[in-house]
Amino acid sequence: MIRGFEPRLYQQTILHTATRKNTLVVIPTGLGKTNIAVLLAANRLQNYPGSKILILAPTRPLCDQHVSSMRSNLEVKEEDVTLFTGMIRPEKRAELWKKTRIIVSTPQGLENDIISSKINLKEVSLLVFDEAHRAVGDYSYVFVSKLYNKRADHPRILALTASPGSDVEKIKEVCKNLYIEEIEMRSSEDPDVKPYVKEIDVEKIMVDLPLEFSEVRKYLKDCFDSKLEQIKKLGYLYGEVSNYSKTSLLEMQRALYAKMSSGEKDFDMMRSVSLLAEALKVQHALELIETQGLRPLLEYFEKLDDEASKSKVKAVQNLVRDLNFRSAFMKTKSLVSAGHEHPKMIKLRELVAGEVAKKKDIKIIIFNQYRDSSSDIKKTLDGIGVSSKVFFGQAKKKETGLSQKEQKKVIEEFRANEFNCMIATSVAEEGLDIPQVDLVIFYEPVPSAIRTVQRRGRTGRQEKGRVVVLVTRKTRDEGNLWASHHKEKRMYRVIDQLKKSFTPQIAEQESREEQKKLFEDEKKENEKIRIFADYREKGSGIIKDLSEMGVNLELKNLEVGDYVLSERVVVEYKTPADFVDSIIDGRLLAQLANLKKFDRPFIVIEGPEDIYSMRKINPNAIRGMLSAILVGYGIPIIQTKNWKETSALLLTIAKREADTSRKDYSLHTAKPLSDKEVQEYVVSAFPGVGPVLSKPILKEFGSIKKFVNASEEELKKVGLIGEKKAGRIKGIIEKEYDL
Repeated sequence: MIRGFEPRLYQQTILHTATRKNTLVVIPTGLGKTNIAVLLAANRLQNYPGSKILILAPTRPLCDQHVSSMRSNLEVKEEDVTLFTGMIRPEKRAELWKKTRIIVSTPQGLENDIISSKINLKEVSLLVFDEAHRAVGDYSYVFVSKLYNKRADHPRILALTASPGSDVEKIKEVCKNLYIEEIEMRSSEDPDVKPYVKEIDVEKIMVDLPLEFSEVRKYLKDCFDSKLEQIKKLGYLYGEVSNYSKTSLLEMQRALYAKMSSGEKDFDMMRSVSLLAEALKVQHALELIETQGLRPLLEYFEKLDDEASKSKVKAVQNLVRDLNFRSAFMKTKSLVSAGHEHPKMIKLRELVAGEVAKKKDIKIIIFNQYRDSSSDIKKTLDGIGVSSKVFFGQAKKKETGLSQKEQKKVIEEFRANEFNCMIATSVAEEGLDIPQVDLVIFYEPVPSAIRTVQRRGRTGRQEKGRVVVLVTRKTRDEGNLWASHHKEKRMYRVIDQLKKSFTPQIAEQESREEQKKLFEDEKKENEKIRIFADYREKGSGIIKDLSEMGVNLELKNLEVGDYVLSERVVVEYKTPADFVDSIIDGRLLAQLANLKKFDRPFIVIEGPEDIYSMRKINPNAIRGMLSAILVGYGIPIIQTKNWKETSALLLTIAKREADTSRKDYSLHTAKPLSDKEVQEYVVSAFPGVGPVLSKPILKEFGSIKKFVNASEEELKKVGLIGEKKAGRIKGIIEKEYDL
């Protein structure tokens, strides 16, 4: 089934292991990890002809590359390989799943399909996890792997990474979460790999921080030290303030928040938390002046200044009033006005201009941590006539970003030599297949072995590569440079030791057969249970736990509550903090009125925290609301310790309801309070409408009858109804009912 490439010796050796055991493959970037996935996919499809291959990758560009690789290198039809994206409706994805042999997806979207039972992992004979080092904590890989191991008839897992990190416990966690039975590691020095490795020259360019920059840094350092000295006087910090790093301050902040959440709260503690927040903001400003430049620092100062004028957050207001902080702000503003630049930017301009002059079609990737700095770099390159584009991730909060479609377009243009320089943030570090990158520039060193290896691996794929690292002397740049160097050496040492002593942790758990039988028994018992969950709860442990137990879950945009357990029972789910917030902002009263549409509503408050210590709110206000809920509305309140306890409670109630009520209850069973609400209910049930659109639709047409009889053109007159949505609504109205 293979075409387009000849498997290398080390790929064949690794394949031999991967056909027999769940395998973690660790090999340098550019040595064909994807081709190992292709080889194993061919093997599994031949051995299990009716099965499916599922490939998960963390980003859309990586998914696109896997689709291209499978179509190019496997003897399959183009339509046999499908990319699942968030743009495809869940119903359409369920339909595609049935028709397709090889599915490539990001894990988050697929997680929702698994929860809603729209896809069946039972049929998958190979599950590939790309960038497998992400399989820690509550990342989606962990959940998908767990359910796959329970449900698949012929499971096999292939985990791929160039750099799993230097923390032995994290590597063990990855192996445990992905049910790894064998580790296959290769370095560039191994005899079967060495013939294929292209040399990479790594050069460090050292620069000195100018005197004017050092003055700004001094003001910021004095500001930072003063905040820590105040915390020390309050009794929450010990020893020399210079010994505290950003990491240790974040750990201290988490510890103080934990104490406050458990009710242990006093003025000194709250003041210390506020001072820590100020110190961390100053720490970020120090990082910008040392490693980035003046313009990103000035933009950060202006953002904080603007935030202080609009926000009531004391930490920001106090910081911008600090004399040292304001002095640093004013000095930075004057330096920017005078045209001063960070010496890194000057070196970067010289370096890129020289390289482009030598080779017109040169390909350069410049890695930088911050979007503001990336924009500054682009302006600098534009100024010397070098064609460049910025490559970020998608938009977050109020930031700008590139859509997945725009990311793909930038990569294609760079591959086709339409511009010389790609200025990239961390999103480009993982797995981008861009051949023949001549030069990779680190605008700053990063203190991570994983990220350093991934950045460096963008060059030296087909011919000799070159890496240049820009380092500011006597700043955190030097510390980060050595940290990444030592972590990388430790990473290979740790993996090598782990490989020699590796014993699969899956052996310590129940056997897979026992797990599968347990799941089948649970599924048989729970498949009659039907629970509707609000789609905004999809990331919660409750949803995942219920899905693991084989409960029939449907994710919907619920008008009332967070979970509907039967035609009678609805649940409003809150954490202690959310419960108190909903009292303050008034949401809770509206939610209570809606809950009364069901015969048996109740509220779950999950978590051990004390609701009286969440916010500065009079305890009597909380007691008054509790009495209103219990006596005025007659709605019970139940407190649970964690999501495990919550999911067990919901399942028990849902089982009881399934035994006493009809099994095919509809989501639209809450008792309405008026004819108007009945009308809104009916219209909201149409595809793509929901509770938000039902009101303007009824306002436009006046009645359900006129809405149903409206043409597509008439439907499109309503805001938020486009051509696709109008066509879908008319399609449902006119479609013959199929028994």
